[in-house]
Amino acid sequence: MNIDLKELTQLAPIFRELFKGYHVSRRDPELYAQLSNLQDQYRALFKALGYELICDSRGFYYFVPEQMGAQVNKTAQRLALFTFILVEHLADQGRDPLAVLDGGSLGRDELPALLDKYRDLFLQAEVTTIEELEEKVMRRLTQLGFASEENGIYRFLAPMHRFLDVCLSVQQDRDLAATLHSALPLPSPVLLDDEPEDDIISLAEDEPEEDALARAMADERAVQEIDA
Repeated sequence: MNIDLKELTQLAPIFRELFKGYHVSRRDPELYAQLSNLQDQYRALFKALGYELICDSRGFYYFVPEQMGAQVNKTAQRLALFTFILVEHLADQGRDPLAVLDGGSLGRDELPALLDKYRDLFLQAEVTTIEELEEKVMRRLTQLGFASEENGIYRFLAPMHRFLDVCLSVQQDRDLAATLHSALPLPSPVLLDDEPEDDIISLAEDEPEEDALARAMADERAVQEIDA
């Protein structure tokens, strides 16, 4: 594919956000519009650099590195565990988890009760206080584009479907086990300790984003010169 870098007017901010693990959605109108309009070009360019641009039909984009193990790092696991807890909590309250996590909201004032109710599970995530819950979970959800926060209200965005998919899969497995009268209960997600807790998915830990972007553009120009 012949890529015209002049058309990719939002290349720098798009790469910067995706490189950090951020999920670009309709909440980011300029970046989202360009990714949608020039999706093939961006996918080809990023693939040449070693990143896979995922275009989820539910309205968001994110990076997957070329090489990824079966285990994601601790932050991703922590956010998945929080989603699992929240789904069960909302269901116990008679609230529709999908309605809340798909564009709905959660008040900051609801967090203390959530922490008390699921303290044993939160211990797996090294979360023992409200401050840690807000710092290690809620702040990371907003930083990575899974949620927004305003006046003490967290509103969940389309990328939450990544974690919802995992939770629904676990629930389906539980339902199947119950149907088969299985004697082996399915456990809740368990955190692993292999990965650093600061980044959700490591994309290029040893290379600054500016260098990676410059390399991507240089590689693409070289390819175009060879083709010419």
